[in-house]
Amino acid sequence: MPECKNCGGFVTAQYVRVFAPNGMENARVCPNCEDKLRDGNGVRGARSPRHADG
Repeated sequence: MPECKNCGGFVTAQYVRVFAPNGMENARVCPNCEDKLRDGNGVRGARSPRHADG
């Protein structure tokens, strides 16, 4: 079962197919990772929190 290499959370095979580089079986980061972001050059640390404060 595919999982996020950053947080260990579940991701779908379709998510891995779309967002992971070719040949990878797991995603490097998922939408639940608040400390990492996907960008055009790969994965980077978030510059600011991505959660709403209320």
